[in-house]
Amino acid sequence: MQPSDPIAAVVHDDPYPYYASLAARGALVFDEGLKLWIAASPASVRAVLAHADCRVRPLAEPVPAAIAGGPAGQVFGALLRMNEGAAHTQPKLALQRALAGVDLAQASALAASFMVDAVQAVKANAPAALAEPAAPSAGPALLARAMFQVPVSTVASLLGFPAATLSTLCEWMGDFVACLSPLSTPAQLEGAHAAARVLLDSFRALLRGAPAAAPDSLLALLLKEAHAVGWAQADGLLANLVGLLSQTYEASAGLIGNSVIAAHRQADGAAASAANAAALVAAVSRNDPPIQNTRRFVAQDCTVAGTPLRAGQAILVVLAAASRDPDAQGEVFGFGHGIHACPGHALACAIAVGALAPLLARPLPAPLAWRYRASVNARIPDFSHLGEAP
Repeated sequence: MQPSDPIAAVVHDDPYPYYASLAARGALVFDEGLKLWIAASPASVRAVLAHADCRVRPLAEPVPAAIAGGPAGQVFGALLRMNEGAAHTQPKLALQRALAGVDLAQASALAASFMVDAVQAVKANAPAALAEPAAPSAGPALLARAMFQVPVSTVASLLGFPAATLSTLCEWMGDFVACLSPLSTPAQLEGAHAAARVLLDSFRALLRGAPAAAPDSLLALLLKEAHAVGWAQADGLLANLVGLLSQTYEASAGLIGNSVIAAHRQADGAAASAANAAALVAAVSRNDPPIQNTRRFVAQDCTVAGTPLRAGQAILVVLAAASRDPDAQGEVFGFGHGIHACPGHALACAIAVGALAPLLARPLPAPLAWRYRASVNARIPDFSHLGEAP
């Protein structure tokens, strides 16, 4: 059975035939049920993401009402990906330049090391049967945790956080990202505010000492580039450091998880090996991306991809449909496109490759079961639910 709509498709077992039918329509199509315009073809997605009147947030609600006024809302409002103009371009340029200076091989090695540590920790506390040499290198519960923890630990280490703080940072980040979902409960939103507060304090403390102590860290690179482009807003810098970890938390976790599924499904066991993890991750980044859609909000009456739009209307941009369409010509839309393309795409892939290597060094758990976490835009498998494979 195909998904009922493009939002339900995010957690569907196999949404891609449905996405292909959306992309085949070419132009923007209005979904009466969702009350959204749908852009799914490569041409319509490019047009929407490039149009100056298609904004990342509604003009009347720059910060979601559910978190406005609290610490999580303060972080959200300063995120470069949630802003336009100078508030977007200056931080984006600084972040692009800083991330371009990251040694991707080092990032991949760090991720592999953190995944090995996670595997060993599970085995040390697992029943004897799991510790047998022939046993899978990672069980479902490990995958469910490590695919979030490993990317955050890797980027936090690159930024300069000491090893002793990484586990706590991962927990706080898990609480904070709840504020980014419209499905969050009041209790989760309250936890997100608390997490935002301690994360900002942690970055303030890091800023006071880490750059001098670690001149080659990602944080030191970012501070250098921020100065070069004239980005001097301290609160904005702190917020976007939190934002960098939050994007790492979900997008990289989804990339790792979806790559594990792709490896599990390959008929030829040799194809799903640590040696070609990079090719596997690259294919998943295009064909089963962690971020399936995004939204744009029409700021004033305009025409986009030949379709007249009215101010206040919203567009669901189905990135996952555009990436797989033959007209995409190799473009990978799952990490954004144009001025709002994610500057951390290469880093996310490097982290996923490193994390996969220890997992693919031995057979994956068989049978591997999963379901997708409830979400309106992120396709992230949860391997902790045995017996619920699609």
